[in-house]
Amino acid sequence: MFAGLAILLAGCSAPESTAGLPPPGLAQVVVVPAAATLLAGDTLTFEAYGRMTDGDSVGLPVTWSSTAGPITAAGLLTAGPTAGSYTVTALHSSSGRSGTALVRVDTAGAPPPPPPPPPPPSGLANECSRPKAGWIWCDDFDQDRLGSYFEYIADQGSFLRASGVGNQGSFGMRAHFNAGQVSAGALHLAFGRTPAPLFRPVDAGTSDYREIYWRVYLRNQSGWTGGGGFKLARATSFVSANWAQAMIAHLWSGGASPGWDYLVLDPASGTDPAGNVKTTGYNDFPNLRWLGAMRGTTPLFDAAHLGQWYCIETHVRLNDPGQSNGVFEFWINGTRQAGASNLNWVGAYTGYGINAVFLENYWNGGSPAAQDRYFDNFVVSTQRIGC
Repeated sequence: MFAGLAILLAGCSAPESTAGLPPPGLAQVVVVPAAATLLAGDTLTFEAYGRMTDGDSVGLPVTWSSTAGPITAAGLLTAGPTAGSYTVTALHSSSGRSGTALVRVDTAGAPPPPPPPPPPPSGLANECSRPKAGWIWCDDFDQDRLGSYFEYIADQGSFLRASGVGNQGSFGMRAHFNAGQVSAGALHLAFGRTPAPLFRPVDAGTSDYREIYWRVYLRNQSGWTGGGGFKLARATSFVSANWAQAMIAHLWSGGASPGWDYLVLDPASGTDPAGNVKTTGYNDFPNLRWLGAMRGTTPLFDAAHLGQWYCIETHVRLNDPGQSNGVFEFWINGTRQAGASNLNWVGAYTGYGINAVFLENYWNGGSPAAQDRYFDNFVVSTQRIGC
C-alpha cells in the first residue's frame, strides 16, 4: 500500500451490492457504415455491433440481407446492376432487433452524386478539431495520435485504440485486464521543457509549466469489480535523463475495501522542503515526501456508477519558491471532489516545470476478473477545460 493512503481506511462505506440490479439489455443494432454509394458490381463489407441499455457496445451474431445485391454471411455486399436506393439489414435473431444501412447503387459511366456535406462537429466526437485557449494537447482518439506520446505501452494488445468504444460511439482507448493481470498498458505524454530527448514533447518543448489542468473521460464496463484498480493518472516533473522526479501528482484509487470505490489525490514531492532534488530515478519512494492523501466524494467504481462515462478533471499548480501555496484538486462531472491549496510541492526548486501526464492501467495485486475500462477525450491545458 503506498504511503499516504492509510487515511482512506476510516469513515468509508463498503461497496454497494450488485444484487437486484436488472441485467443490461440490447437497445439497438448498429450497422457500419450507415450509408454508402457504390457502382454496380462494386463490393463493400458491412459490420454490426450492439448498443446495450447501459451504453456498452458489444459484438453480436447477425444475419445479413440486402435489397442492393447479394451479401455474404460475413457482410460482404456486391452491388447489383440496377441503379437506385436500397438497404442492407443486420438481424439479431435471438432478440428480433435489426439495424439497417442505406446503399445507393449507380451504373457504370454515371457519376455518383456528390456526398452530403459533413455535419458541423459537435459534442465530444472529434473534439480536437475545435481546440480551446490554453490547450497543450488533445486526443479524442478519432485520429490515431498514439505516435505522439513519448511512450505508448500496449502490453501485448491489452490497451488499444478501438472504434465504437468512445463517447458518442466514436473511437476510444480500451484497456482489457485478464483475471490476475497487473499491467494493462499506459500512455505517457510529455510537454514543455524536458531533461532528455527520450521525453519527446508534443509542443515546442520550451515552456516550464508551473500550472496545468488535465481532463479525461472514463467508463468502466457494467459488472466491473474490484474498485478503481489502483492506478489511473498522474502528472509529474522529470528533472533528469534517468527519470528522477521533483514532484508527482497521483490520481489513483484506494486499494481495498472500504476505500476502493473512490478516487484519491496523493501528492508527493521529490525534493526536500528547501527544494533540493532527492530522487535518483522513477518512483523513488524512499526519497519522496508524501504530502497527504485526499479522497473524493463520489464512489465512482461502485455498482451504481458502472457502465457510464465520467468526466474527470485535475488541477496542479506548483508552489512559489519559499511558499506553501501549491494546489492539487479534482472534479468529477464538474463537481469538486477534493483538494488542497497549501502544498510545498518543490520548495525553491525551479529547474523544470510540470512536463508529463500519464494515463495508466496498473493493478498492484492483479485484476480479480477479466474486465474492460475505456478512456476518451484526453486534454492537457493551462486553463480549466470543463466537461
